[in-house]
Amino acid sequence: MNTLIAPVMALVAWSLVIWLWMYVRRIPAMSKAGVKPQDAAFPGSLDILPAGARQAADNYNHLMEQPTIFYAAALAISVAGHGDGLAMKLAWAYVILRVLHSLVQISVNIVNLRFLLFASSTIALAWMVVRECMRIF
Repeated sequence: MNTLIAPVMALVAWSLVIWLWMYVRRIPAMSKAGVKPQDAAFPGSLDILPAGARQAADNYNHLMEQPTIFYAAALAISVAGHGDGLAMKLAWAYVILRVLHSLVQISVNIVNLRFLLFASSTIALAWMVVRECMRIF
């Protein structure tokens, strides 16, 4: 498929996979720790949960942050009719790097590796945005 909609939808789908993973990890951890759902009403109240449950939730939150810029940029590039081969490669690079970032964060959680993947994805996103700005301005 030669459209930026495919990488956008791939990242949306991945975000939903991480949402599911978060609850697969979080609900049993809350039950085991004796945490009631209402206890989670305030930030930080679930910090007592094991790392795996927190890492999945942290990653889900990360997927709600910077990727919003990716969604806007990819859709704007697509609407402008500029979704050429390089734009596609950069969009897929961004998605793949974010998926790898997720996999690292929800498993081994090596911060330096996470940062490398995050920085690399940000470079791909910045390249997309700067390139499109140069085309339209």
